[in-house]
Amino acid sequence: MLTSKANALRDGVVIPAHPLALTAERRLDEARQRALTRYYLDAGAGGVAVGVHTTQFAIHDPAVGLYRPVLELAAEELGDSPGLRVAGVLGPTERSIGEATIAADLGYDLALVAASSWADATEDEILTGVAEVGAIMPIFGFYLQPAVGGRHFGYRFWRRFLELDSVRAIKIAPFDRYRTLDVVRAVADSGRAGDVALYTGNDDNIVADLLTPFDGGVRMVGGLLGQFAVWTAAAVRLHARIREVVTSGEAVPAELLRVGAQLTDANAAVFDAANGFAGCIPGIHEVLRRDGVLAGRWCLDPAEELSPGQLADIDRVWHAYPNLRTTS
Repeated sequence: MLTSKANALRDGVVIPAHPLALTAERRLDEARQRALTRYYLDAGAGGVAVGVHTTQFAIHDPAVGLYRPVLELAAEELGDSPGLRVAGVLGPTERSIGEATIAADLGYDLALVAASSWADATEDEILTGVAEVGAIMPIFGFYLQPAVGGRHFGYRFWRRFLELDSVRAIKIAPFDRYRTLDVVRAVADSGRAGDVALYTGNDDNIVADLLTPFDGGVRMVGGLLGQFAVWTAAAVRLHARIREVVTSGEAVPAELLRVGAQLTDANAAVFDAANGFAGCIPGIHEVLRRDGVLAGRWCLDPAEELSPGQLADIDRVWHAYPNLRTTS
């Protein structure tokens, strides 16, 4: 990874979790997939994460056959832009090595490795597998919430995870303050707060995560989020304002806390928190459809649709918080 990109990662940027554009026949819509990547670049995002939960984990299935094509499309659209290229990589070890090899060949900068994708493997087995991926490309750790396929890992796991020299960043997304602090404490105790960048993946607590000065000199500097896949230009401006407050040392404005609560409320609707996040991905697609970026909210699984009442809830936050989605 180039020094300029490494510095951007540590300084903190907005990284949308890249969705999958499909036709009504649930085939890859290549034109809209490319347009979606350009949408994020035009919005000022600091990179994209492809092959992650928001892209739909089903693309990792060889029978679906979309992992390499989807990563390739994003890489082509990113071209020579300075944006970070983050590739979602799933275990177990044999698959993760194969996917990391593909991502590295396509010029991706980091492998976002979900430890939970090793299923019920022991922590020793998971760490050994992540180390093998790290021999291929730098690691962006990923603590995924259990509601969408994650698994709980405690302080001791993350403390050992940080002993891997290949780790450059961690996305903290357990949607749980206790679990979040396990990772924060592990980073502080590892002595790597200066070289491992922490990114919030807690879509339910974005602003507070980015504003909080944790003990041990630890801060979350950016976000790699499904929420940043929508209303991205506004998210970039919000992140810039937060970083301005953090770096200047000024008192946290009450307005930022108010916006943080609004964003959490909006996210609850888009991610379908009321129904255990069942409609998370179609919720993201629905917002992008309204913005004219996607043609529909189709997912690879025909059964994956908005939950009852979710559309009305998206309508509510759409009209309640125009400041969260304005493009200027």
